[in-house]
Amino acid sequence: MIKNNQEQKVLQTGQNRAMHESKGLELDRTISVAPMMGYTDRHARVLFRLIAPHSLLFTEMVVASALLRGDRNRFLAHGLDAPCALQLGGSDPKDLAECSVIAADAGYQEVNLNVGCPSDRVQQGAIGACLMAEPELVGDCVAAMQAATEIPVTVKCRIGIDDQDSYEAFSNFVSIVSQKGCRIFYVHARKAILKGLSPKENREIPPLKYEYVRRIQQDFPNLLFYLNGGIDSVDKAVTQLQTFPGVMMGRAPYKDPYLLAELESALYGIELPPRLDIIHQYLEYGRSQKDAPRHLLKHLLGMYAGCTGARHFRRTMSGAITDKNVSLNLVYDALQQAGIEPSTKLAASS
Repeated sequence: MIKNNQEQKVLQTGQNRAMHESKGLELDRTISVAPMMGYTDRHARVLFRLIAPHSLLFTEMVVASALLRGDRNRFLAHGLDAPCALQLGGSDPKDLAECSVIAADAGYQEVNLNVGCPSDRVQQGAIGACLMAEPELVGDCVAAMQAATEIPVTVKCRIGIDDQDSYEAFSNFVSIVSQKGCRIFYVHARKAILKGLSPKENREIPPLKYEYVRRIQQDFPNLLFYLNGGIDSVDKAVTQLQTFPGVMMGRAPYKDPYLLAELESALYGIELPPRLDIIHQYLEYGRSQKDAPRHLLKHLLGMYAGCTGARHFRRTMSGAITDKNVSLNLVYDALQQAGIEPSTKLAASS
């Protein structure tokens, strides 16, 4: 049931969604889950898909040179996560074009260029957020990628870097890149500070400037801008969806995956699925995988965030998850110890 104070917002959201679908979008980008290194691996994406059937998912960033010269199967492995975008890091148009073909052949529905990551490793390769200072190069990369594949090519960027943080600089970046063919931008509404701040601090310290993204949307009405940054609740997402065609969420749904179910319920009228049903389906998937259980279990730590017993559940899981003999059934043991789910339901699920 949608809360009364959200009904008008949800109505406006539906109108916005219809508007951007009428512009020829192949995918519903109303809700997307941000690419996050170390988090949005193929197992996490299966869990998110079970929770949220409509949301667009993103891989972790894959560096183009690593994809071309490394273990391609490991980088591309996925399943049950569609629709999903492969995010690439790179600055060589030829390499990125080749990787875009690989992404389409591997069954991804979108390929996205990272122009926002501020990590030291990315800076050493002169990619990620560094590219905010080189809009002509970003445009060349996008043009090469689009020429190589028919799946959508998009850009995820910041609003600026370091002292290049004026609206005029941001507008110039969008203008140049869009002239080369990019129509879709996911915008983290903070600048990146490349020296002196860690990636975590770059997600928190530079102030959010939603007004930049609102203004850019007005100045470039034929482009589509999806807002990222600071959106950590259903109410905040629904509020921003009155203005933007879609929102991208990151750490919030990873810490509390069920947030995605609550958001889709508010927007699409979907009945909330029981958490235990999601866990059961996810473990069924997990039993078909060769990875150690810890690689699958870690994504479940936040499944009961906000519920009575959630801290006990998380503590029990965290204490045993690295044991080499741990099994996927650790989840059921932790739920029972925390008193979250009735033992009769756990017995039926295990």
